[in-house]
Amino acid sequence: MIKRIVRLCFKEEFTDDFEAIFTKSKSEIRASKGCLHLELCKDLYDKRIYFTISFWENEDALQMYRNSELFVETWASTKKLFEEKPMAFSLLPFQTVESDDINRH
Repeated sequence: MIKRIVRLCFKEEFTDDFEAIFTKSKSEIRASKGCLHLELCKDLYDKRIYFTISFWENEDALQMYRNSELFVETWASTKKLFEEKPMAFSLLPFQTVESDDINRH
C-alpha cells in the first residue's frame, strides 16, 4: 500500500473555489481503481493550507489515477488557485505502533 500526502497552499480568496472542486470530484477520485482511502484536511493555523491524504493499493493504481482524465481536469482547475507550489509525498508504511505495543513496556 502507498500513502500519498499532498500539501496545497491556495490564495486566500480561492479556498472556497478549491473546496468546491474537491467536493465535486471526491466521489470519483475515491471510486478510482485502487483507491483505498481519501480525505481532505485543513491546517489548524493557516486557512490557506490543505492536505489530501489518500491510500492506494500500489504505485500502478496511483499512476493510473494520475494519468486519468479525472486527474488531468481536476488538476488543471486546481493549479490556477495556488499561492505556493504544492508538495507531494508518496510513502510506504514502515512501522505502525498499536496501543497494545505501548502497554507492553
